Amino acid sequence: MKVFLTGGSGYIGRATIAELVRQGHAVEALARSEQSAEAVTSAGATAVRGDLRDLDVLNHAAARADAVIHLAQASTEEEDLAASTAMQDGVGAGTYVHTSGSWVYGNTDGVQDETAPWNPPGLVTWRKSVEDAVLARAGAGGRPVILQPGLLYGGDNRLIDVFFIQPGKQRGAIPYLGDGSAHWSLIHIDDLAPLYVAALNAAAGSVYLGVGGVNPTAKEVAEALAHGAGLKTTSITLDQARTEMGPIADAFALDQQLTPAKAQRELGWEPRHTDRLAVFART
Repeated sequence: MKVFLTGGSGYIGRATIAELVRQGHAVEALARSEQSAEAVTSAGATAVRGDLRDLDVLNHAAARADAVIHLAQASTEEEDLAASTAMQDGVGAGTYVHTSGSWVYGNTDGVQDETAPWNPPGLVTWRKSVEDAVLARAGAGGRPVILQPGLLYGGDNRLIDVFFIQPGKQRGAIPYLGDGSAHWSLIHIDDLAPLYVAALNAAAGSVYLGVGGVNPTAKEVAEALAHGAGLKTTSITLDQARTEMGPIADAFALDQQLTPAKAQRELGWEPRHTDRLAVFART
């Protein structure tokens, strides 16, 4: 299968390109700079120069493909909607996989699946209108699929590294918010990449959570990270976190317990990395 992918030079993108190539797919990937082009080429893709504002580039690349995976983070709702529309127009009846995130559900009040009501923090409120527009194409001959990854870990740990490990090393203690009882719904990067590939065969209009199925508390994660770094843990208030982290603090404060059962049942996908705390303890 020929697949066009955006966000290929990023943390998720490089892993997804590698998994696509491993499974025998040919990949073209959007690259907005020479550095990005080198990154996607090294991962195994052919670089297509442009960015999310180059709608003709997106449309034509999608038209050459059998499927599209949209990983790049748009800077505005309008940019994301325009880009997704251009790619869906291009790929036609081919699969279009659009990236959202598990934070759109807000606090889950126990274990929930994709039928949970939306209650997003301000940081991701705008995703609703874009996802509705993407999924609407299922009734007009398109084959849209939404993936909602949880909080990523593995590799460089991405957000966890930026907002918890690095500041923790500077202050001498890994922080957690409040009493640390909020659950985090996590997924390892090496499990998420195969899920994106599996989603290429999903039915039109499908929505899947990309989570690993075990939801440790923020304090448990902090304690594991502290063990790996040889540090202590410390509690910070939500106001402190907002000052240090900005709006993303409200997302980290969410208490989320989410299940991957739908993706397991319908796509035959299984997360392999289940001992999250052991991974963090080795960080």
